[in-house]
Amino acid sequence: MGKTLAEKILSEKSGQDACANDIVIAKVDVAAFQDGTGPLGVRQLQKLNINKVKAAKSIFFLDHAAPSPRKELSNDHMLLREFSKKSGAILSEVGDGVIHQRLVESFVKPGDVVIGGDSHTCTAGALGAFATGMGSTDVAIGMAIGKTWFKVPETFRIEINGKFQSGVYSKDLILYLIGMIGADGATYKALEFGGETIEKMSMESRFVLSNMAVEAGAKVGLIASDKITREYLKSRGRLKEWKAQVPDIDAKYEKIIKIDANKIEPQVAFPHTVDNTRAINAAKGKKVDQIFIGTCTNGRIEDLQIAASILKGKKRAFDTRLIVVPASREIYLNAMKLGLLKIFVQAGAIIMGPGCGPCVGVHEGVLGDGEVCLSTANRNFKGRMGNPEAFVYLASPATAAYSAIKGKISDPREVIKKVKKGKIRVNKGKKGRGNR
Repeated sequence: MGKTLAEKILSEKSGQDACANDIVIAKVDVAAFQDGTGPLGVRQLQKLNINKVKAAKSIFFLDHAAPSPRKELSNDHMLLREFSKKSGAILSEVGDGVIHQRLVESFVKPGDVVIGGDSHTCTAGALGAFATGMGSTDVAIGMAIGKTWFKVPETFRIEINGKFQSGVYSKDLILYLIGMIGADGATYKALEFGGETIEKMSMESRFVLSNMAVEAGAKVGLIASDKITREYLKSRGRLKEWKAQVPDIDAKYEKIIKIDANKIEPQVAFPHTVDNTRAINAAKGKKVDQIFIGTCTNGRIEDLQIAASILKGKKRAFDTRLIVVPASREIYLNAMKLGLLKIFVQAGAIIMGPGCGPCVGVHEGVLGDGEVCLSTANRNFKGRMGNPEAFVYLASPATAAYSAIKGKISDPREVIKKVKKGKIRVNKGKKGRGNR
């Protein structure tokens, strides 16, 4: 019987014929923590008197509260720095960027098993890796002994064909899917994305899909490693790490969901759940106090490019704040070279250093009581951005940028047609092929 991507990777890493619902013990290639979950993991290891790591790549990322806004968090950063030196783990410092972006930039390759103390570790599944978030203690033990156990997930095959309308992006697709199946519609399943739309999609857009797979309850969000993956790794000087990682033609799926990309409109997730999604017309006209463009979901160079193409020569609405946060130091530098940061600043935006920014509400950008934020992040739970009395809506960078100009949630299709294709080009040496 043929195997899904999840079954193939776990078979290879466990050394057994892994099928859905089997229990396997698999080798861990990458184990990662961020500064919110890392301290708990380190303290658990210290209780066990474990001071060395065995996972092939063990990494601590200082990104969620970076630079630290409080002494307690500063002390946690000190703990992670000290443990990294003693244990042989890698440290990604303040300003290097978000854990999930840094993982795909520099650490994860097709076929890897990746565990992280953060639910959006599934982002790396777009590289054809079995990447999943786990509890701090589980990740700590996996980091320490270089292996962990899994129940092999059943797989939903998500087949997307057709071409997006102008003004529609992968963020709209994943919001549409989550709205369709619900926040628990794929609990402990593997979402395997495929079809002609995915085959033509850039790596940066693919990362968006895998990143938000967990918002439907999925264990992993997987995409085959193909020529697009190869070109992405080649552009990063990592061509030797590429290998084809594809599902078998006769793989058995629990469910196959087919989507026509051409029928998808710009989507908005309403407070306070990600699956509370509606087409843009249902949200049009909603006044927004703050726009946030960034995060591990949409803080990449393609995202900044499309936002800048809309904002160029324009100003944000007078009473609407605009915050832009590149997802990594590399993206920040590339955006600087391309002149994107200048466009944002001239439009009235605040540019923050690489990291998570306002996303989890422990840093700058916390909302006031009753305020509304339109964000390109992946979550809009009550209190997510630091204030349970505020309201967070989710959308694509295009919708966010245009809404910043209008001061209210607006349909990017109204302006996208006026923006000449290729007006702001991305440095091709820093990314894969685009679908924009």
